[in-house]
Amino acid sequence: MKEFDLISPKTREEAFALLDKHREDCRVIAGGQSLLNILKQGLIAPKLLVDIKGLSDLNFIRYDETESLTIGAVTTHRAIELSPLIQQRFTSLVTMERGLAAVQVRNWGTMGGNLCIADPASDPAPLLMVMNAEVTLASSQRKRTVPLEDFFVDYYETVLQPGELLTEIRVPPLLNRTGVSYSKFRTVEGDPPIVTTAVSVTLDEDGACISARIALGGVAPTPVRAREAESMLGTKTLNDKLIHEAAKAVSESISPIPDVTASEVYKEKIAHVSVRRMIHEAWDKAG
Repeated sequence: MKEFDLISPKTREEAFALLDKHREDCRVIAGGQSLLNILKQGLIAPKLLVDIKGLSDLNFIRYDETESLTIGAVTTHRAIELSPLIQQRFTSLVTMERGLAAVQVRNWGTMGGNLCIADPASDPAPLLMVMNAEVTLASSQRKRTVPLEDFFVDYYETVLQPGELLTEIRVPPLLNRTGVSYSKFRTVEGDPPIVTTAVSVTLDEDGACISARIALGGVAPTPVRAREAESMLGTKTLNDKLIHEAAKAVSESISPIPDVTASEVYKEKIAHVSVRRMIHEAWDKAG
């Protein structure tokens, strides 16, 4: 790891000033649970780390029934996991957080940092994508909102521009008769996931599917939506055969890159089984 300077700004304005001054020569650090590993591997070598963990105005959980759940960028995974508000209204987020790494990591790692690292096998990204989440990106010059599914570009790359911070994550209220499910597959407890799967299903009053969203992690260079399978489920009455066909379509549409954890074929089979199970689970919750 190459030497670097570390500065902890006291305000958001100070952070923006540092980012404007150093541009490509700096990186933002919030929790550092993933960033430090990347630094150790020499994949990046910034001259400056801007530590925003102490910015209290980026550490919050808020909910407005007509607007959204809003999570500040430096809010820890543990805070999300233990939030009574989220436990009451967004139980799938709690399920995801409880399985994210070890409690020591959740105590320090942040939601914004996790998303900005853009690990293709990210825990939160697929779940937030099926919940129609969006992120707010801000700089000294402007503020913009980006749907989370458009935030990721490639392996460890996002649409963040030099000078920008991810400041918050927004999740709209769930529609009535909507079920959300999440699972991750790994071979060793505490290890990063091999495949993550999230599904949301919304039903009408007669029990037919109005819409479905399916997202996966670990099967492409970025977390991805399974749009073909979504269209197969939308505006239809769900049944075992249709769900099986949708899950099969997912496994046939992805091209996972083999790694030390699993082969391409293995990941495809895991995706098939996981998607089928999560559609059933979301369907049950919605009904």
